[in-house]
Amino acid sequence: MQRYFIEQSQVDGNFIFPNDTQTHHITKVMRMTAKDKAEFVISEHRLIVAELISDTPVKFEIIDTLKSDVELPVRVSIATSFLKGEKLELLAQKVTELGASELLVVPTQRSVVKWDAKKRQKKQLRLQKIAHEASEQSHRLKIPKVLILSEFNDLLKRLTAYDLVLIAYEKSAQTGEVSQFYQQLEQFQGQKILVFFGPEGGIADEEIDVLLPFGSLIGLGPRIMRAETAPLYALSAISFYYELKGEG
Repeated sequence: MQRYFIEQSQVDGNFIFPNDTQTHHITKVMRMTAKDKAEFVISEHRLIVAELISDTPVKFEIIDTLKSDVELPVRVSIATSFLKGEKLELLAQKVTELGASELLVVPTQRSVVKWDAKKRQKKQLRLQKIAHEASEQSHRLKIPKVLILSEFNDLLKRLTAYDLVLIAYEKSAQTGEVSQFYQQLEQFQGQKILVFFGPEGGIADEEIDVLLPFGSLIGLGPRIMRAETAPLYALSAISFYYELKGEG
C-alpha cells in the first residue's frame, strides 16, 4: 500500500486532501481509482489508512488508524564529508531505509568536492527529496532531516547535542581494534547517537584532534570500506544491536 507524509492542515474532519505533488502521483503514477486505499503519516508516528472517494478534487476518507513501530529505538545521525558524483544521493536513500534520523554533510580538509552556497542549497533540496521518497518507500514514520553545513566548525558546534559521538576511523581498524564500537553501544544509556565518517581520502589528523574531545574513535572491522559504504555498515550494526540480536 502506497504511503504519503502529510501535514495536519491537509486533514479536514474525517477527510484527507493530498497536495498537488501527491495528487499527481496518486492519479498519474499510481493510477488510483475509487475505493483504492493508501496510508498516510500525519505529524510523525500517526499512521492512518484512507480510501479514495473522489478524484476531482482528490479526496480520501479515513477508515482506520494503525499502530506501527518501525523506527530505531535510538536516534542515529550520520555525519559524512562532501562526496563525489552521486554517492551522496545513494547515501541519502540508503541511510533513510536503514533508519537514520538525520544526515549531516560536512566539508572536511580532504574533501575533493567544493560547493558554494548556491550549490549547497540545491544539493540539500535534492537530498531531502530523496530522503522523503525513501521514507515513503520503506514505510517509515519519520523523514530524516538532511542538512549540508558550510564549515567543519558548524559540526563541532552541534556535537554537544548528542549523547554519544562516534568517529569511524580507518586507522583504528588497521591497528586491530575490533570491540570499541560494540562496547560503546553496550554502555550507551541515552537516545541520540552521531557517527562521523570522513571522505575518500580519510579524516585528517587535525580533524581527529578537534573531534576527540567530543567522542570516541571506533573501527568498523578489518576491511577498508568506501566512504559511502561505511555509514551503511554502521547503521546495519546499530540496527542489529538494538533490534535483531535478541536476548539470551
